[in-house]
Amino acid sequence: MLGSRKVLRLGLVVSLLVPLSSVAACGGSQSQAAAIPKAGDMPEGGEWTGVYFSPTYGNLHLVMSGGSISGKWRNAAGDKWGEMHGEATGNLFRFEWKENRIGMVGPSAQTTGRGYFQYVRPPGDNVNDELHGEWGLKDAQTGVSWSAIKQRNAKPDPDSVVPDETQKIEGGGWDEDKKKSSGGGKGSDSDEWN
Repeated sequence: MLGSRKVLRLGLVVSLLVPLSSVAACGGSQSQAAAIPKAGDMPEGGEWTGVYFSPTYGNLHLVMSGGSISGKWRNAAGDKWGEMHGEATGNLFRFEWKENRIGMVGPSAQTTGRGYFQYVRPPGDNVNDELHGEWGLKDAQTGVSWSAIKQRNAKPDPDSVVPDETQKIEGGGWDEDKKKSSGGGKGSDSDEWN
C-alpha cells in the first residue's frame, strides 16, 4: 500500500512537470512567429519613407534606404524618444528599437526591444496609408500594439525629435525682476552673476 502511494505521487508529479517542460522548451517564439503577419506586396504607390502619427507615440519619422529602414520618434508626452532600425520585405518591417527617458541616467534610462509594422492601405478613396504592428521588450517582438497614420506631404526629419542635451535652458525670466531691483540690466557687471 505504501509503495503504491509513492508510485501514484511520482506519477502525479511527472504528469504535472511534463506539460511545463514542453511549454518552456517552446519558449514562446512559435506563438510570436504565428502572431507576426507574413510579408505581402506594398500597396500601389506606397512607400515606407514618411512621417506617421500616433496619439501615444507622437510622430514617427521613417527613412528607407535599399531594404533597410531607420526611424526615430518622440512620444506625445515628450518625455521619451527612441530609434529603430531594421529590414523591410514588401509590406512588413521588422525592427529593433531603443527608447530613452529624457533627463534620466543609469540602467532605467533606456529600454530596448524588437517589433514589426505592416504597411496597409484601408479600403476607400482618398485614404491615408497606415502602419499596424506591435513591439515587445528585449527579444520579444509582440506584446504592445502600435498603429500610426501616414501624414500627407510631411517630409521625415528623424533628428528633429532628438532632444539637444547640450542646449542651454534659460530661466524663463525668473531672475529678471531680481536683476532690475539690484540695478542690473543688459551690459552691466551684475549680468555676470547668473
